[in-house]
Amino acid sequence: MRGGLPAGRAFPNVLLMSDTQVRTYAGSCHCGAVKYEVTMVPPQKAAACNCSLCSRAGWLLAFVPDGNFRLLSGEDELTEYRFNKRHINHLFCSKCGVRPFSRGTDRSGAATVAVNLRTLADFDVTALEVHSFDGASL
Repeated sequence: MRGGLPAGRAFPNVLLMSDTQVRTYAGSCHCGAVKYEVTMVPPQKAAACNCSLCSRAGWLLAFVPDGNFRLLSGEDELTEYRFNKRHINHLFCSKCGVRPFSRGTDRSGAATVAVNLRTLADFDVTALEVHSFDGASL
């Protein structure tokens, strides 16, 4: 992956998942070059961030500790994009442009991954309760 884990506090910790009823999901970019697994409780809600980047991309986010995320392939295909305070490592596939996840830290400084729930296989995002996150004010 190009770039490292960012410093600072970037992700809200309000939507971190608990340790009960854990499941592992497969996710990928559109072309399949970037593949990952994420282990979490099946989300009942997602965050829709109103920052200039997330709102344009239509992200629906869930946040997991870094240890619950595993990149399976495509590390060399990932390109980093940072803006504003440059705390969040927004990653996208250099082949198809899809942004399956971002890396950052939660408010306590713990390494955290923001998963774009729209990139999970066999996951129905239409069943989620969507909460707004005011990322534009960060």
